[in-house]
Amino acid sequence: MSFLAEIKDAVTARAALLVLGVLALQLAFVTSYIGAFHQPKPSDIPIAVAAPTGRITEQTVEQLGGLPGDPLDPRAVRDEAEAVEQIRNREVDGALLVVPTGTTDRLLVASGAGASLSQALEAVVGAAERARGRTVEVTDVAPADPGDARGLSAFYLVVGWCVGGYLCAAILAISAGARPANSARAVIRLGALAAYAVVAGLLGTLIAGPVLDALPGSIWGLWGLGALVVFAVGAITLAFQGLAGVVGIGLAILLVVVLGNPSAGGAYPYPLLPPFWRAIGPALPPGAGTYAARSIAYFGGNGAGGPVLVLGAWAVLGSAVTLACAVFRRGRPGAAVGSGLPG
Repeated sequence: MSFLAEIKDAVTARAALLVLGVLALQLAFVTSYIGAFHQPKPSDIPIAVAAPTGRITEQTVEQLGGLPGDPLDPRAVRDEAEAVEQIRNREVDGALLVVPTGTTDRLLVASGAGASLSQALEAVVGAAERARGRTVEVTDVAPADPGDARGLSAFYLVVGWCVGGYLCAAILAISAGARPANSARAVIRLGALAAYAVVAGLLGTLIAGPVLDALPGSIWGLWGLGALVVFAVGAITLAFQGLAGVVGIGLAILLVVVLGNPSAGGAYPYPLLPPFWRAIGPALPPGAGTYAARSIAYFGGNGAGGPVLVLGAWAVLGSAVTLACAVFRRGRPGAAVGSGLPG
């Protein structure tokens, strides 16, 4: 057999398509990460403004809202107490307290929501204040833990949970076939995934918290969040595998890694991301998980409800699609238990 014939015999059309799919996934990875991170720019950062009089407050809100490029989204509050409450409830990312009796105002930030975000606020508000002949004194009302460099521990913890979720689902596919043979097998896979998620959520929480002292907050809260993240991502992967076979693993990586990680608000929180990534981030598991983890660690759980609902929706959708695919396959000729197909 000639060498060309060997190539034709060895390289099947299916193998060629899979390699092209991997190339496309790689290029999407490069495009997504560089597109999200190459030029961070603050846009519509929610910030509270308080002053002794309503007139000064309105003037300051108008001045900050009129900055070129719209880096801030200012809103008036009554006083410092309300400003701090809104920061801790994650309604705003900072607050400017105007002190008209002097030339120095106060800027409240929350580095627990991401160091790059608080630094962006300092830079934007500081420049605006200098243009008015004033200065700012910065106070961090929700500081990142000393062991949590730049507030990234929550993001990396969630990334680890996501990796565990889709790898666990992928291993189930490798060991027993990409598609479960019937609904009972699908339930077994989802049950195995749930057990894994509980263990992975606990161990990740213990490593990030008591072991490395990198992330404060409720161990119970982070454990529950971790179990939900792992199960949601794993269920999505099982669903994709049910729909597309082994190609479903690549689809899960596309959703969670290629699109989800750069839009998660880890290195650059949402107000610093380009519009596309800022829009999709809160709706994907890495973004929802990261926001919720920071809320639990630094804001007493405030603001975590919405992201938890997003994760719950992914978990339910993934489980439902996995079961539906198994039921549909069970009804197809040749797919019955005992047909020799892997479960």
